Amino acid sequence: MITIKISKANFFDREAVLKAVGRARVKVLSKQGAFVRTRARSSIRKRKRSSTPGSPPSSHVGLLKTGEAGINFAYDHSADSVVIGPSLINRPTGAPETLEHGGDAEIVDRKTGKSHSVHIQPRPYMGPALAAESPKFAAMWANSVR
Repeated sequence: MITIKISKANFFDREAVLKAVGRARVKVLSKQGAFVRTRARSSIRKRKRSSTPGSPPSSHVGLLKTGEAGINFAYDHSADSVVIGPSLINRPTGAPETLEHGGDAEIVDRKTGKSHSVHIQPRPYMGPALAAESPKFAAMWANSVR
């Protein structure tokens, strides 16, 4: 007869494993957010003319492409996910959403002060950035838990 003594030392320390997985999750999701943000920012070209519908928008002022008011990412602890996208700007225009999905917008002429409504065709930049970077995501999880 063989006697085997089983103790807690023979098993993984559950709490330590869960902490390591949590740290790895935050690190990998943050890295994924940075990759998508970088791809989205680099797809937006700084130029005076408008982009063609279906291609990423042009950056005339630079708010969307660079700076704190541009595209950012953050790890959301409550949802255990990463949020990537344009920051809210100090104007109620809805420009980032309208550029991504298309829609109607109110344009104000700076010289006359008159406004008129226009329809803007979609110029997606976040969706294509996510699609371009997502094939790399699985490899980022490999050996992430230490």
